[in-house]
Amino acid sequence: MKQYIAIFIGGALGALLRFELSTHIHSSSFPAATFLENAAGSLLLGLITGYFVIRAKRPLLTAFFGTGFCGGFTTMSTFAKETVFLLQSSPAAAFCYAAATLFAGLALAYAGIFCGRRIALRSAGKGHETS
Repeated sequence: MKQYIAIFIGGALGALLRFELSTHIHSSSFPAATFLENAAGSLLLGLITGYFVIRAKRPLLTAFFGTGFCGGFTTMSTFAKETVFLLQSSPAAAFCYAAATLFAGLALAYAGIFCGRRIALRSAGKGHETS
């Protein structure tokens, strides 16, 4: 039951932050808010995953940040809808948006996993140092 609550709270906070970004970032030709949300979510999920692959598993934190926050913050459905709308008005822009979103998401997830692992290894090493 604790994991459900963690996912619920994380998802609500992620969705609220996504809403706030969407109301403050406007672009008439490129869906910048959704692009930034999905890119940032990919980086954050990569960091969380990389960190907890090395460090002890924390099911509540993973549920809160991974499934909850990142799930509520990122949005595949809005990305798909915006790509379809762009296809109708500018196929080239739609292709660029889809390619940029895919490339940024994969690159940032990879970078997040790499950094998360390094952070976990450094923090694990500090716990075993002697003075």
